[in-house]
Amino acid sequence: MKIEKVLEKLNSFEKNSFLKVIDQIINPEAKPKYLQQINQVLSDSSTDLKSADNSNIAKIFELVTDEFETVIKLEFSNIDSQFDVLCDILIRDGNCIMKQEWFAQLYHAELKKLNMKIKAFKRMIDEESYEIDRNRRRDYIIYRECLKTAYYNDLEHNLSAKISRDEQTILLTLAKQLELSKEEIKLINYQIIKPEILDIDKIINNLKNIGIIFYSKKNNIVYIADEVVRILRKVRGKEVADKFFRRLLLSLRVPQINMICNKHNIDRKLSHYDKINAIINEGISFSTVLIIDIYKEGTKVSEKKKILNEICEKGLSISNVKGITLEDKIAFLIQYFEDIERDEKVSISFDGYEKLLVDILKFLPKTNDIVKKEFELQDEHVLSSSYLLDYNIKPRDVIEILEDGDLLKFCEANNIKIRGDKVSNILDKYKDAENLNLENYENIGFRNLSILKENGILIKEADLGVKFEQLTKLIFSKLGFDVDESLRKKINTKKEKVDIVLKLNEQEVILVECKTVKESGYNKFSSVSRQMKSYISLITSNDLKVVKSLLVAPDFSDEFINDCELEYDLNLSLIKASSLKRILDAFKVSKLKTFSYKLLLRDVLIQEERIIKAITK
Repeated sequence: MKIEKVLEKLNSFEKNSFLKVIDQIINPEAKPKYLQQINQVLSDSSTDLKSADNSNIAKIFELVTDEFETVIKLEFSNIDSQFDVLCDILIRDGNCIMKQEWFAQLYHAELKKLNMKIKAFKRMIDEESYEIDRNRRRDYIIYRECLKTAYYNDLEHNLSAKISRDEQTILLTLAKQLELSKEEIKLINYQIIKPEILDIDKIINNLKNIGIIFYSKKNNIVYIADEVVRILRKVRGKEVADKFFRRLLLSLRVPQINMICNKHNIDRKLSHYDKINAIINEGISFSTVLIIDIYKEGTKVSEKKKILNEICEKGLSISNVKGITLEDKIAFLIQYFEDIERDEKVSISFDGYEKLLVDILKFLPKTNDIVKKEFELQDEHVLSSSYLLDYNIKPRDVIEILEDGDLLKFCEANNIKIRGDKVSNILDKYKDAENLNLENYENIGFRNLSILKENGILIKEADLGVKFEQLTKLIFSKLGFDVDESLRKKINTKKEKVDIVLKLNEQEVILVECKTVKESGYNKFSSVSRQMKSYISLITSNDLKVVKSLLVAPDFSDEFINDCELEYDLNLSLIKASSLKRILDAFKVSKLKTFSYKLLLRDVLIQEERIIKAITK
């Protein structure tokens, strides 16, 4: 759940701890990197952060993510806080919304599991009878002895045992050079510093005070915003979400999975699916897997790049992986997954997602329990599209945790082709083209081909402008406007072609122009102004009056909006694609049968909040 949506669920008191942290970061004396942009956001709403609306708070948080990350990193210097253990719980898929009792259960279960693993790992290091690589045992012992020295050396000076920030930095560097996974580091750390059971109220209060979680005392619910989860994951050294790591591992061959298991002492007797889960749970680095673990010793870099390209193209359906070096290609892949995670759209329509869940549950009743267990969800019945999307769990994420044999039976029972990628074949079956295109309306406006492909829309770049125009017509039609195509064709000439004409009556129309743009912030006002004036002259020459002109685009620059405010002749209003889509969604659930065009007459940049409030009151 994104931070803006989380904030909407809380009262002002419950936001205070988070706002205090952000307030300290944006203090001019702290010299935040984007101070000028922060001041601009505040000046647009309020100079006081507490008085700013939720969308502006979210914008400011986006500008201070680097500084917020620094705040979080400081917490890792105190091993006694068990911040790594708590962080591992918070960043798991499905843990972004938790009842306090559920959080406590997860925490106690994590400590119990941790203590068992610590004992087993210690025996494996100390007892020669365990069959692990000699060099690997040496690496573990080196790190443990260095940690022991760093922790206990303060006692010589009659001080409390602790690890300083400088010592922590050195230990992290050592662990990286020894190629230790996050799980291996954790298991060695807690051999020296025994984990104690902390009070859950104290844990929640501490996490709340450093701005990591939000807590609704009224409902006893812990919220971790998606944006915060991404930062925690980065600080923890987890480059992608578990669900994307699973997607990669599922695309690897069995020998490659076995090589990873050998490297990190994972039991090779486990089933293929259990091995994949073990690799994820061990905290093994995504990059390390793709740089070292899946290749035979002595494999040349050129061959590694070839293998990685093949994994991306054939296993993940990602063509044209950018990057010259192996590291560049991996960075591209990490960014690719992050872009998917940030996007709120799903690979099929919401209606298609709901139908998929109904059909899967009917054919595989155990799916509810599988999803509940995999994503650590506390509610009894979880197979609902709206419920799962609050946890950022999308259709592919659900399908990928089902065993291959079950997917095969499901495909056969529902006449879904089994050749090729079964996951993609299932998603194709549940697509709803119209709804899917509407849900990706903003992505089409931004000409974001990579996201569109991931969401199941295959379209040529040359066709994006026409598709955006078609969808804009569809939205206005659904709002009850008369999108008069015959009138538009009658008005148009070979040189001048109006995009959309909304007919109000026999004498009056609204002119609509559509623009797509790759970069954020449409900024070509002078050319648009000339174009719109020409269209208005064309329409008036046909004995029609232009009551209003509208420009629809995915975004507008501040300069464009300012220029528009100064242009009186056009009677032009600007509307973002996301705003138009939100207005349609609100209209669908309102009691209104018709949408009043007068709601579009007031603003220069149309504010959807005002319109939504008017049609839903």
